[in-house]
Amino acid sequence: METLFAPLKTWLAPYPPWVYSLAAAGVLLLAAFAVNLLTRYILVRGLRKILKALPAGDAEEHDIRGAIVSRLANIVPALVLSCGASVIPDVHDTLETIIRNVCNAFIVLTSALALARMLDLIELLYRRRPDAATKPIKGYLQLLKIFLTIVAVILMIAMLINRNPLILLSGLGAMAAVLMLIFQDTLLSLVASIQLGTNDMVRIGDWIEMPSQNADGNVIEVALHTVKVQNWDKTITTIPVRKLITDSFKNWRGMQESGGRRIKRALYLDQRSVRFLSDSEIRRLEEFVLLNDYLERKRRELAEWNARLEAQGAKPINERRVTNLGTFRAYVELYLRSNPNIRQDMTLLVRQLQPGVSGIPLEIYCFTASTQWAVYEGIQSDLFDHLLAILPVFGLRVFQQCSDTSGMTGLPFRPPPADDGGGPPALSRE
Repeated sequence: METLFAPLKTWLAPYPPWVYSLAAAGVLLLAAFAVNLLTRYILVRGLRKILKALPAGDAEEHDIRGAIVSRLANIVPALVLSCGASVIPDVHDTLETIIRNVCNAFIVLTSALALARMLDLIELLYRRRPDAATKPIKGYLQLLKIFLTIVAVILMIAMLINRNPLILLSGLGAMAAVLMLIFQDTLLSLVASIQLGTNDMVRIGDWIEMPSQNADGNVIEVALHTVKVQNWDKTITTIPVRKLITDSFKNWRGMQESGGRRIKRALYLDQRSVRFLSDSEIRRLEEFVLLNDYLERKRRELAEWNARLEAQGAKPINERRVTNLGTFRAYVELYLRSNPNIRQDMTLLVRQLQPGVSGIPLEIYCFTASTQWAVYEGIQSDLFDHLLAILPVFGLRVFQQCSDTSGMTGLPFRPPPADDGGGPPALSRE
């Protein structure tokens, strides 16, 4: 590079030496500026056009690749200044060292920033893999960024003070306690992230419910320090990763993978409406196709039981009879068994719970054939719409607390009229 300054030195020979030094410094700065312009407006633009012309990748990927090229392009003018500082005449050795060290520190900083963007590109490309949701790597890449930042800072400080980086590293042993205190959250988050990934506790797309953090929605991001959850009201809740290890939360992934979502709801029946069915009412209920086999089996069972009692000389009051509640419970179970929207390979129960001040709870416990929220709610609503509408046919009533019962006392029970279209007729209360 000294040959480049030879004509300038000859031209400025009549002048004092400091004039040549000043002119050489100006030429060096102009050269660095020209190289910077040449790199940015020709090389960088050309590379960006080439990257955008590639068929693969989206806009975000192109932006990250362009940022990497821009960061690396900043190294060129710094190299020019670092190499050209030694050819400026009458420059003090200390000033030359400072210029060279500052340029080298800038090169390290630019290289670290480029590597950080490269890690972002790796994370972006990894997200396109099919198994990216089950095995996120963003937390590990963030840890690499922290390590890269520490190494870059140590190298920059060592270059600025003109010392060996190993000397700084040897002093870190005494600062270990301080560093552990500073990076306490990072270390705890790292351990928690490893446990989450190893035990497969949380994936991107999982529906989790964590009341202690006011989180109820889908996981949209798993990072080193935080897990972002988009709640059903479209708000975002940020949960520290270590909270998912120390506190309890519910993950609905098992329900989604099973293909069935549970219905667990009870009908509260008025205890005063439970009674025995008469023979005429049983004959009317036999018009239900679902109840034919049940009533026939029940008739044979009760006939055998009552025949044994009669042989023993027992009075008719000891006989067993069919109840409207038992028949309705059997109807509900058979209705669920024949419903294509209910999973038949999962638990299906229709049971009575302990009676209380709100009547007799008749609980329906089953699983729908769809886990989608809207479909699930539709199936559940249709089911209970049907059961509430058909209750009077069995002579049953739901329990309902009224704010004003003065006009309700003494009202007779009026079953719905019989269906003239061939359906099962309503039962009269005897």
